[in-house]
Amino acid sequence: MKRFIVITLIFISSIAIAENIGWRDKDGNPVPNTDAMKTINDFGGWLVVTPDKDWEEKWNTPAENIPYFSEAKDVGYGQELTILIFFTNPKADDKGLMNVTCDIQIIRPDETYSIDAKDVSCANWKAPPEQYKYNLLLSQAVIKYVGEPNDLPGIWKVLINLKDRNSGIEVPLKTEFYLKEKSANKSKHSDGASAAGV
Repeated sequence: MKRFIVITLIFISSIAIAENIGWRDKDGNPVPNTDAMKTINDFGGWLVVTPDKDWEEKWNTPAENIPYFSEAKDVGYGQELTILIFFTNPKADDKGLMNVTCDIQIIRPDETYSIDAKDVSCANWKAPPEQYKYNLLLSQAVIKYVGEPNDLPGIWKVLINLKDRNSGIEVPLKTEFYLKEKSANKSKHSDGASAAGV
């Protein structure tokens, strides 16, 4: 039984991002590329695994409200997570449309695949106008996870290869979370992730 469900949603953020290339933290300071957040040739990607049940409300905010997402690291059985794929500055085709796809891999602690999907459609709508090309966008592929009783405890890996088909640029992203042993489910830990763009 699959524990991950890919849900199709389309959201375009109204978050305006400064046109200085490179990711920035919530205070506007530049940050270096990481496994989960990077820019390659001006095309940026960011992968977040969040326990926030209100992530959609946080995302759908006015431009002046930058959303903040908790980032799951240690996860208990029965806990629901949402895997979000953000991107910025996709190239438009001659019709003004973006064409972004994702290879999605979710790897269990025993190195078997829970999901191994190629070329999932992540964005195929009208690209933002030039003045908004660095706005942060959310992929229409949103992945849900729930730690079920038969799931293996240990490190679960999330690998996304974000591909801008119009420019030919690929941005590999990865993160992981730890599904705790059932006897250790009482304590919870999460770090923070803030929405910022390139």
